[in-house]
Amino acid sequence: MDKIHRVLIAEDQPLLRGGLCSMVRRLQQYSVAGEARDGVEACSLAAALLPDLILMDLSMPGKSGVDAIAQIKRHTPQIRIIALTIHASDMHMREALAAGVDGYVLKDASFDELVEAMRLVMLGRRNPTLDEYGARHGEPPGLAANTEHAQTWSALTGRERSVLRLVAEGCTNREVGEQLRLSPKTIEKHRASLMRKLGVSNATGLVRAALDLGVLALPDETSNGLNYFI
Repeated sequence: MDKIHRVLIAEDQPLLRGGLCSMVRRLQQYSVAGEARDGVEACSLAAALLPDLILMDLSMPGKSGVDAIAQIKRHTPQIRIIALTIHASDMHMREALAAGVDGYVLKDASFDELVEAMRLVMLGRRNPTLDEYGARHGEPPGLAANTEHAQTWSALTGRERSVLRLVAEGCTNREVGEQLRLSPKTIEKHRASLMRKLGVSNATGLVRAALDLGVLALPDETSNGLNYFI
């Protein structure tokens, strides 16, 4: 018998939340584990229910969907999350990816598109919207395709990912702090956490880990440094 994937639906609009619940309940391979009205409740229910998948609205009162995704991924990286949003801009996709989102579906998409995104995400893949974003920004496909790398990436917090990218570019703690608006001491803590999670002991190890994860591209003959992937 095929596994029934338990879905948590986080959406602050009651009408849309109810509609999503009704549609998901009609799918044979999915069940509704719970409903959240905002980001705070989404985090609480994710910890209590441990669903397989969360459909997360990005624009919610209290704690935003992006902040909720980052918190949930930090504590339970195995939970897959699809962002549901009206925002099609690269900026919003970049923020969702940095938080650890697995899929990205616009609210004007058809239900069939959402179902396909759910299927792909539960297979450990990304839906076409994120693949197209990655192609526009030169993101190597290996990160999504390599299960071990994807799990490692999911274990990092959104802030740790940002620090890793900047450290791998050669930025000092002060420069990373200036870009992320954090103190050098806070950056040191993030670096220590990264080295522990990635099993390395210095900045060189962080650069190598970033290369393995596909965060950075190898330098070409015309470049003086490493290309930076968003």
